[in-house]
Amino acid sequence: MKPKVFIAKPIPKEVEEYIAESCDYKIWDKKEPIPQDVLYKEIADVDGLMISKWKVSEEFLNQAPELKILSNVATGYENFDYELMKERNVLGTNTPYVLDDSVADLAMGLILMAARKLGRLNQYVKDGSWSRLDDEDFLGQDVHHATLGILGMGKIGEKIAKRAALGFDMKVLYNNRSRNIEAEEKYGAIYTEMDDLLRTADFVLVMLPLTKDTEGSIGEREFNLMKPTAFFFNGSRGKIVREAELIKALQNGTIKGAGLDVYETEPVHKDNPLLKMDNVVTMPHMGSATEETRFKMAMTAAKNLVAGVTGQIPPNLVKELKDMVEK
Repeated sequence: MKPKVFIAKPIPKEVEEYIAESCDYKIWDKKEPIPQDVLYKEIADVDGLMISKWKVSEEFLNQAPELKILSNVATGYENFDYELMKERNVLGTNTPYVLDDSVADLAMGLILMAARKLGRLNQYVKDGSWSRLDDEDFLGQDVHHATLGILGMGKIGEKIAKRAALGFDMKVLYNNRSRNIEAEEKYGAIYTEMDDLLRTADFVLVMLPLTKDTEGSIGEREFNLMKPTAFFFNGSRGKIVREAELIKALQNGTIKGAGLDVYETEPVHKDNPLLKMDNVVTMPHMGSATEETRFKMAMTAAKNLVAGVTGQIPPNLVKELKDMVEK
């Protein structure tokens, strides 16, 4: 008998076919998120679940007593409760590395859009407002040869440093829990204490994972250290930044502008002041949103899922749960 799995989001047909070779499966193939009551009903007797960041709680796991593996279709896995999953003997996996380049592309896009006011300029032309060859209100700030400060030099941060240094001749400063020697040697990245990075950089980019230590770690103090001509960017997780304090810094002119792909609450509420600011670029958490990358993420998650329900060690078991399979 094949193991039973549930796929809680649409995936490419080829990925479905891969799962079907080893598993009996059902899928939620609608665009809108699966309702909780439907999900709870579907996972009552499954061995495996593929999902995007559903919060793992005691209530959730109580609905799935047979569950062996939860396969996140995402790099982040802050939705996992490691101790609870260990108690219930539920493995957890993610999809690292396959989206690094796409997220790095978007990060550079945010920087270009904010610094060169590309969103406003696009709308200016489309609105039929272009009446002069030049308008001082639309003068931007150079990205090339500027200083980029990256908070979090993991794999994605390293990809961004490559683009910044080799593509835009930028000076790259970074702060991380540990030195990234490869980024230093290949791209000239300079390890810098956080306060010095904030004081120096023209563009500050957050690429940190969301943890108990990083949640709410960027706020008024950090913005006050930045130059009034500096821009702030977040391409990682919204809850790392105290959003109300970011809004205040933008309103007061403490910093010049911002570019955001993530927010404290998602989707962003329509009354959020960030949406009314001309000096803020707002994206709908779409860093990995290319056809190629989303396919790779889904297939990676599928391989993790199949491995977990067929008695193999999943290739992308998250580090906090690896002791569950170590002999």
